[in-house]
Formats: sequence, structure tokens, C-alpha cells
Amino acid sequence: MVIVTTGSIEDFPVIRQIAHTTWPIAYGAILPMEQLDYMLGLFYTDAALTQNLVEKGHLFLLAKENENVLGFTSFEHNYSNKNVTHIHKLYILPETQGKGIGKLLIEAVEKSARHNNSDAITLNVNRFNKAQEFYRKSGFEITETVDIQLDHCYLMEDFIMTKPL
Repeated sequence: MVIVTTGSIEDFPVIRQIAHTTWPIAYGAILPMEQLDYMLGLFYTDAALTQNLVEKGHLFLLAKENENVLGFTSFEHNYSNKNVTHIHKLYILPETQGKGIGKLLIEAVEKSARHNNSDAITLNVNRFNKAQEFYRKSGFEITETVDIQLDHCYLMEDFIMTKPL
């Protein structure tokens, strides 16, 4: 049985491992490998993850089966000083996708968002990422198109998707 538990600093190595496993599959046909390597290095160092958890107040949840972590999410309440919960990360190991793990994590974020009295849940998804369909089935709709410029002229071409609560 898959259970959802709260993540902590001690879980950063497995979170990083899942990101490094899923990103090349999720984004390999969308982004150049140099950009993937740069972004993984930017977002998944211990320092970056600690800053997200400690300074920015991100919450981490892990999906586990028999102590094996199959996926994770991170999210933040009151995102950009709005009554919104924002999902920053949601990744499931490729071999376990399609088994309801993402749905369990979304439901856990939604429960936390409702407890926080958030009006909606938002997330960014690459405009060319097939995960958009999963988010649509989970009740999210595209509400905005954004381009986020990173260093080295790398560009994140995203949709913002919103699920009203």
C-alpha cells in the first residue's frame, strides 16, 4: 500500500535521486541536456532544497511503499502573498507512473490547501510536457502562459494551471 508522509532534510538525497531519474525522461525531448543539468543543479542541491524548506516554507510530501519512496511533491501555502497553494515540484518514478501515486500526492496537497483555507492550487508545467493531461484530469485548467528567463539564456516556457477549491 502506498502512503503519503511528510518529507524532511533527511529525505533530500532520495528527492534528488527521483528528480535526476525523472527529468531526463520528462524533459529529454523538450530541453537540451545542458539545460537539464543546469536546472537540476540549480533546484536540487542541499542548499537549494534547504532554502525552500526552511526559508521559503515549502512543504515536502513523499509517496512511499514499504519504505521505498516512489515520488514526491513540494508546495507552498500563501504563494506570492495570495490565498493560493502552489505546487513547486511533483515527480513520480517513471516505472511507477500510472498507478495513482500522483493522484494521491495531489489529493494530499489539496487536503492541506483546504486546511489552510486556500482558494485554489496552482502549478507551473512546461508547455510541451505531457503531464498537462494528468493535471487536467486532476481538475486543473490553464490560466496563464509564462516565460521564465534563467541564466545562460535558458528559458522555461510554462503554463500556469489552476484548480479552484
